[in-house]
Amino acid sequence: MRDVITIGEAMVVFNPSKTGPLRFVPSFERNVGGAELNVLVGCSRLGLTTGWLSSLGEDEFGTFINNFARGEGIDVSEVKRTKKYPTSINFKEIRQDGGGKTFYYRDQTPTRDLYAEDLNENYIKNSRILHLTGIFPALHEGARLYMKEAIAIAKRYNVKIALDPNIRLKLWSKKEARETLKTFLPDVDILLAGKEEMKIIFETDDEDEMYKQARSYEIQDIVIKDGENGASGMRNGSKIYEKARKPTKVVDTVGAGDGFDAGYLYGYLQGWNLQKCLQFSNTIGSMVVSVIGDNEGLPFLSEVQELLGKKEIIER
Repeated sequence: MRDVITIGEAMVVFNPSKTGPLRFVPSFERNVGGAELNVLVGCSRLGLTTGWLSSLGEDEFGTFINNFARGEGIDVSEVKRTKKYPTSINFKEIRQDGGGKTFYYRDQTPTRDLYAEDLNENYIKNSRILHLTGIFPALHEGARLYMKEAIAIAKRYNVKIALDPNIRLKLWSKKEARETLKTFLPDVDILLAGKEEMKIIFETDDEDEMYKQARSYEIQDIVIKDGENGASGMRNGSKIYEKARKPTKVVDTVGAGDGFDAGYLYGYLQGWNLQKCLQFSNTIGSMVVSVIGDNEGLPFLSEVQELLGKKEIIER
């Protein structure tokens, strides 16, 4: 039985050797990225068992990503290798304040070679949480069918569904994202969304209205992430707010939301109360932004415990 599995594309990420516009960057460092894979890395480092459903090009970059995932303890037995499409890549631009841009080269994503009829039902059945994002269904129509079938299988066996909308407007429009993601919400048990994403999905700036609309889908846990402003959450109708933990420094904000998700899924599986889950997740998010890279800053459980204090983590 695996704790967390996910579906999604991973890419080779080229991190710049210096901050500023890419036209002034002379060299890059090769790493691995992808929101769904980042969450699995975070979960694995916290001690959860993880598995990944995906497809990689049968090329050197695909082998690099596959080996990386295996090295992080992620089960890759359901990762397909294909000669039809090359492994995707992206280049990151990082500004002085830690913000930046991402430049994708993923139109011919190898996930185009994934088909709903090929899903391994037993793999999903023997999992506790199926974590999904809005990135995968934004890639192509086949990905939406694949995700829809995976959800159907999970629901048959009472596997919990976690969704981070992770809306990427470089991949689809607000309207398309809204309409597609709303079709998944009736099956979602845990919603982990950024505030800007909630605005897009529910077409409102009012947080109370966001919660009201999300609750209409009977979602058990609703979490709204708001970066340096912290996060709020609602479980079974009871809402709380947890302030952000100030990071030691901010050098790269990419991956902070993925770290938050990993922390929340960990806490959820431990049976923690909502406040404790949010505190733990905020702490991980603050640790991630202090390190350059998509997943390099994701901490091990002992590191989070050391920062928070074991007594605080266990007893709060």
